[in-house]
Amino acid sequence: MSKDDIVLISTADWDNPFWTNKQHVAVELARRGHKVLYVDSLAIRQPSASGADLKRIVRRVRRGLAGPRKVRENLWVWSPLILPLHRYPWVVRLNRLLLRMGLARCLASTGMKPGLCWTYNPKTHQLIKLDRFARVVFHCVDEIKAQPDMPVAELECAERELVSRSDICFVTSQHLLDTRQAWNDNTHYFPNVADFSHFQSAMGDGVSIHDDLARIPGPRIGFIGALSAYKVDFELISEMARRHPEWSIVLIGKVGEGERNTDVSRLKQHANIHLLGPRPYGDLPGYLKGLDVAILPCRINDYTRAMFPMKFFEYLAAGKPVVSTQLHALRDYGHVARLAGTHDEFIEAVAAALRGEGATLDARLEAAREQTYEVRTQKMLDLIYGRSRQHA
Repeated sequence: MSKDDIVLISTADWDNPFWTNKQHVAVELARRGHKVLYVDSLAIRQPSASGADLKRIVRRVRRGLAGPRKVRENLWVWSPLILPLHRYPWVVRLNRLLLRMGLARCLASTGMKPGLCWTYNPKTHQLIKLDRFARVVFHCVDEIKAQPDMPVAELECAERELVSRSDICFVTSQHLLDTRQAWNDNTHYFPNVADFSHFQSAMGDGVSIHDDLARIPGPRIGFIGALSAYKVDFELISEMARRHPEWSIVLIGKVGEGERNTDVSRLKQHANIHLLGPRPYGDLPGYLKGLDVAILPCRINDYTRAMFPMKFFEYLAAGKPVVSTQLHALRDYGHVARLAGTHDEFIEAVAAALRGEGATLDARLEAAREQTYEVRTQKMLDLIYGRSRQHA
């Protein structure tokens, strides 16, 4: 199989504490012998004057001036310097110039000659010349335009064009398949998966419950992920805390990721809700180890309808009982998790899980074992090199 050098255009910065598809795919491709240049987010959303956005801009400038940095064998990360004001034509032209010049310097310094562009950014073709690559892969993992503060019409138009120009497309939910396949018939559905060995370590003696979690009384009901109001049902969490003051509800993640105006004051009113903030990826097994039930209290809307939560298989790999709202992407996994349609059903499902009712541990682990990055990446590469067509 070809070992093309790969430019991976991400929509998440490499050092984000919550790794997504992008970082995991880059690592797996590099592990297989591909040289990979991971390009940090190109700022689809216009930044605000908030302290968090300003700090990120300063960090980006510092790293952009430093050039690409090697983070693993065969894997480099580049934080390009661009202006995050894409609605202005002159800015787009300037960014296109900056990116093309910067990319040329990165490739020269790393000795890469990329034959494959693997992109998550629906505006890639507006900023980088795709015809320099032998193959273009568009990996659609979210309905980006459904996130808050996004230029919906602009993204819709850009993504339709990129999908049609890509040699092959991968999507992570049935909803995304139904819509993107209409633009490119070489579109394939692969759900999000998990680093099975990493999260299964939560079941071993070598991993201990972290002290800040151990101090919280049980039973512990936990969620790990971005705490953003457009994705997480805070009303459901509050209602669960009110009805069951004997439960400790533990929320691990950054508040407002992707939605800077997220308000968690409702959650802070409950003494049995514990917001621990974000934790490093390497520490997550030690937090999952201390949970009695892992939850996905997701809202049902245009964004989550197209979402396959990465945490689902991570929870299962750690051996945890899982309770989720009825996400479209999880409808085939009711045999290993409880899927609830209402707040009452969700809270009762958590109570049932605490009683030991539901899927067996073996069933949960088997479902997670079948969904790994190694297996999925191999299937993707087989499709890329076995059936790809020329640009439309």
